[in-house]
Amino acid sequence: FREQPIFSTRAHVFQIDPNTKKNWVPTSKHAVTVSYFYDSTRNVYRIISLDGSKAIINSTITPNMTFTKTSQKFGQWADSRANTVYGLGFSSEHHLSKFAEKFQEFKEAARLAKEKSQEKMELTSTPSQESAGGDIQSPLTPESINGTDDERATPEVTQNSEPRAEPTQNALPFTHSSTISKHWEAELATLKGNNAKLTAALLESTANVKQWKQQLAAYQEEAERLHKRVTELECVSSQANAVHTHKTELNQTIQELESTLKKKEEEIEGLKQEINNARELQAQRDSLTQKLQEVEIRNKDLEGQLSDLEQRLEKSQNEQEAFRNNLKTLLEILDGKIFELTELRDNLAKLIECS
Repeated sequence: FREQPIFSTRAHVFQIDPNTKKNWVPTSKHAVTVSYFYDSTRNVYRIISLDGSKAIINSTITPNMTFTKTSQKFGQWADSRANTVYGLGFSSEHHLSKFAEKFQEFKEAARLAKEKSQEKMELTSTPSQESAGGDIQSPLTPESINGTDDERATPEVTQNSEPRAEPTQNALPFTHSSTISKHWEAELATLKGNNAKLTAALLESTANVKQWKQQLAAYQEEAERLHKRVTELECVSSQANAVHTHKTELNQTIQELESTLKKKEEEIEGLKQEINNARELQAQRDSLTQKLQEVEIRNKDLEGQLSDLEQRLEKSQNEQEAFRNNLKTLLEILDGKIFELTELRDNLAKLIECS
């Protein structure tokens, strides 16, 4: 092929919504390879990305393009020919900066190429416009990375045609973030206050586990597809150099996916441990709640017994007081009887003495 890749990276690809011109629409389900290509015949630079056999980016770099960093990991540029705005989400700020540097470098090279082409046209007095349906066509097939009809035109047509207005650069950046697992911390300060927190944490952990399982399945499918792609590329002997490059890239991608899978498995194990801890805390809370209820019931029984004992004690004290009063009365009666018996004895003694 006359176009050769000169720089490649991996990113998630987005396009601006053609209706709202504000929201981002993902054009790839996962990170794909985004490459800069150079066409030595037409002296132009293009950004091309494939998702399987479908070209999701086919953008020719022109001097009036601008690549804008909208966040630490996201950048965008407008393509007036495609009448759209492309967005790329990178895995790190370093990859974004490297891509932006290459964009500026190739943009400057495109500007110099355009100036040289204009000088050549002035010297040779070549007409500035040619038929867009010329015989010069890109050797790249439409199924792979072929350009648009405008890109098949000669360099003079591309450089002298009036560019259309670019879409707005102030589109809202797409929030690209990995599903981050959410950690919770619960303190068992009271016996009745943390039931809602424990339940919410369990539901959240279960949802995260399901999400990670889905991502693991997607990564495994991607790894299998890449293995098949490597096998197919190895069978093409006429493209040995290209196959070797793609094989190295795919092997690196497989290693990255395996590393990601390992990290996700570790995160899943951590989430399972958190779920087990949460269940243990909930079991402890239920046990303590049950014990508290038993203690409350026992306290109520003891209070009832105490009240009964107080009533019985009061009743016993009243009975003892009545018994004492009765004893006092009996003692008084007994004293009276004794006094009467004493008088009777004295009288009997006097009678005996008198007789």
